[in-house]
Amino acid sequence: MEERNELILLFDYYKDLLSDIQIKYFEEYYFNNLSLGEIADIYNVSRNAVHKQIKTSIDKLKFYEEKLKVIDKHNKILKEIDNIDEKTKEKITKIIES
Repeated sequence: MEERNELILLFDYYKDLLSDIQIKYFEEYYFNNLSLGEIADIYNVSRNAVHKQIKTSIDKLKFYEEKLKVIDKHNKILKEIDNIDEKTKEKITKIIES
């Protein structure tokens, strides 16, 4: 998986475990495609401060997945779903996606 996509997936699962400012900077950088300098200008902080918060966020997201393995478990469940009947598959898929 491409690293950017992996980070966005990790963010989707674990963003509630980040600080408000880490969430804002991450979203600005990865979802709004702003540069570190542009983010720094918006929030009136240094470019280095933005970089440090984004780096800390990435480290935290990877740490949470390493310990909790939510995405890994999700992927294993999806593989197993392929081996069951269609009605049950639909029910489980709805639960996973909610």
